[in-house]
Order: sequence, then structure tokens, then C-alpha cells
Amino acid sequence: MKRSEFLRSAAVLSVGGILAKAIGVLYRIPLTGLLGGYGMGLYHMAYPLFCVMLTFSSAGIPAALSRMIARETAMGRSSAPTLKTALRLFALLGLCGTALMCLFAPYMSAMQGDHGLTLCYFLLAPAVFFVALIAVLRGYFQGKSRMAPTAVSEIVEEVVKSVFGLYFAYRFAKTPALAVACCLFSVTLSEIFALGYLLLCRRGERERKTLAVCRTSSFGILLSVLPVMAAASLLPLSQVLDSVFLVRLLRAETENAVSLYGLFSGAALSLVSLPATACYGLAAASVPSVSRAVALGDAEEGKARSLYALLLTLALAVPCALALFFLARPIVSLLYGGLSAEEAETLILLVKTVSVSAVSLAGVDTLAACLTGMGRAKKAAFSMLVAVIVKFALQFALVPRFSVGGAAIAANVCYLVAFFLDLYYTVKKKRVKDYDHNHRFGDKKGGRAGAGDRRHEEGAEGARAQYVACRRSPA
Repeated sequence: MKRSEFLRSAAVLSVGGILAKAIGVLYRIPLTGLLGGYGMGLYHMAYPLFCVMLTFSSAGIPAALSRMIARETAMGRSSAPTLKTALRLFALLGLCGTALMCLFAPYMSAMQGDHGLTLCYFLLAPAVFFVALIAVLRGYFQGKSRMAPTAVSEIVEEVVKSVFGLYFAYRFAKTPALAVACCLFSVTLSEIFALGYLLLCRRGERERKTLAVCRTSSFGILLSVLPVMAAASLLPLSQVLDSVFLVRLLRAETENAVSLYGLFSGAALSLVSLPATACYGLAAASVPSVSRAVALGDAEEGKARSLYALLLTLALAVPCALALFFLARPIVSLLYGGLSAEEAETLILLVKTVSVSAVSLAGVDTLAACLTGMGRAKKAAFSMLVAVIVKFALQFALVPRFSVGGAAIAANVCYLVAFFLDLYYTVKKKRVKDYDHNHRFGDKKGGRAGAGDRRHEEGAEGARAQYVACRRSPA
């Protein structure tokens, strides 16, 4: 993938993601007015279980499938069998997630103290199934370097959810519980429309009949996806645990534990995540770009593309972090004008403290995607696991001394640890893999292939050899 193509792909995804986020933000303003405080409370109470089910049924699938499809395309293979197998596999996982959400709905609503949530869970549960299929199709198109279907489908999701959600909220405004349930059903409707759009895009795609056809097992796909799912799910799951353990730590120090947690998690970290959202396109576009280079035997080119993507990410994220630090007061006044003076000052301090994470979090997303493209998704998962452990350890040590400020410091260290570990694994050479790779591609000594030209020639020869072998294998 040329740099111009890479930048175009990243721009398409980033613009689509920003537009989708903007529509979502505008949707929440009138929705809050229609549902009121109680209705919005129910609305947000139904989401944690939904997010957990999404994590285990679809997190990391686009990146993992993107890598597989990009490698097959680079080797001259047809990706249709992989797509069909992946759709069957994750349709099953999505159905399991939907069933589990329906099964746990009565128990969760009882634990949360409002039985009206049961209907909310039932109407939201089918979305888990559709999101799993959407994740597979997005990964397929991204692996083909077709980023428009992903970007447009994200916008379709937000538009459909907003239109139906506002209609239901207005139609059933006198019964808040029913209005919330119908608004959550609009999420399911939005996923149905997005899936339909992606299926239409796939139906209109033509694949050359001369491409080699190789079978891909469900077990092989699952093994490739699991490390990526682990890396993608660790941080959201740690945030779910934060809502329990961090609040308990704060309660031991102050009576305003819930308010402080809301300022930290709901406001400060939300602002920090915005630069990562803007850089999302760079992360997603990095997977097929790096995967193709590695598939053709040029690991150094894959590393160079990874560092180029990181450089672009930092060029976008660093100005955002500086803006959050120096403009924290006007940003808080503009977005959170309803806060009391004490809460506003606390939030300003939190935003300034965690502004550095705007850079490290965006960098972690891009580097994790590049590691996936290089076939090192396990390293990204390990980095995030170490970072999360460090975060919890620092929370227990710092929150009793610095209150919510200790949580902000722990978050900064968490993202920095993950960033530097990912960077280390990105530039680190894989000696064992190089040995195996050179044996496969014809280097009799099993050592390094030599100069650049020779390595390129052997990589191309190896790609052709695998292509011929795949052509001879049964369909």
C-alpha cells in the first residue's frame, strides 16, 4: 500500500468516525430532555452488560480479520472462504451473546434495583448478534483496503439510532420506562440497517475467478482472533472493574465518591479519548498495510510502515493533548457549564493531569493495530495486561493519599506502560521467525537472506511458491 493510499484510507475512516461521534453527541442533547434524569439513568444502566457481551463476541474482530484478508490478498488467494467461515463462526458467538444477555436480564435488573430494565435488556440483546456479523464484514473490507463501507456503516448506525430513538422518546414520553426500552431497541434497528448496507456492498463486489482457493478452518480463525480480542477487551473490562473498586477506594476517603468517579471517568477520560477517536483511521488502515508487507517477506518494510503510522498519530495527538492542558478551563466551562464551582475546579485539574494520556492512548491504539498486522497480537495483549495490573496497583497506593488525583496518575502510567511496551515489540526483531521464514523461502543456511535486493527477490519467490501450492490444494 502506497503512502497516498494509506493516508486516503485513514482519512476516510477518521472522517467517518468523527461524523458518527458528532451525530451521537447531538442525539444525546434532545434525548436527555425527552427522557429526563430517571430515563437517562435507566438508559445508561442497561449498557454495561451490553458492552460486556459485545466485548466477548466482537471486540478485535475487524483488526484480526483485516490482517487475515490482507495476507491472503497479498498471496494471491481468494478470501471468500475465510469470510464465509468467519461469518458462520461469529454468528454462532453472537447468538450465544444474545442468549446470555436475555438469560441474565432478570437477574441484572433485580441486582440494579429496577425490574423495568428487563424489557430494556430483551430489546437490546439482538444487537449483539448483528454487531458480531458487522465486525466480520468490516474486517473483510478493511483487509481489502476498502474503508468506505466501514465509515458509511458507522454513520448509518448513528443516523438510524438517532431518528428512531428520538421518535420513540417523543412517542412514549409519558411512560419513561417504555420510552427507554424503545430507545434501546433503536440500537438494534441501527445494527440491522448497518448490516444490510454492508451485505449490499459485499454483494456488489466481484472477485477474480483465477484466484487460488484455500480452506480456512473455524479453529484457525478463532486462534487468530483470540489474541486481538484479548488486547481489545482488557481496557474496557478494567474500566468496568474501576466502577466497583475505584468507587470503593474513594468512598473510604470522601462522601462524594460517585461524583468524583463521574468527573474522572465520565468527563476527563472521555475528553482524553477524543484524540484516539480522531486517530482511529490510522490504526485501522495500518493493519492491512503492515500485513501485506509482512506476508511478502519484508518485515523491515512492515516495521517502517508501523513507525510511519505512529508518527502520523503523534502529529495529530500531541496538539490535542496540549490543547487539553492549556485550554482545560474554557473547555470545561463550555462543555460542563452546569457543574458547581468546586466540581469544575476538580475537573479542570483532572483534565490537565490526564492530558498526557491523549497522546499515549492514541499511540497504543495505533501500535496495537500494527502489532496485529505483524502477527504479534499476543504482544499487544501482554502489554495491555501488564499496564492494567500496574494501574490497579497504583490506584490502591495513590488514591488513599491523593483521592481521585491518584486515579488520574494511575491512568497516565497505565497508558504509558502499554505505549512503550508496544513500541518495544514493534521495533524488536523476531530472530526465530526470520530463521523459519528464510528456510521456507529458500535460504539453505537458514540465516538472514542478505542484502535488500536479495531479500525482496526471495520474498517474492516465496509468495509465488505459496500461491502455486495453494492452487494445487483441493478447494
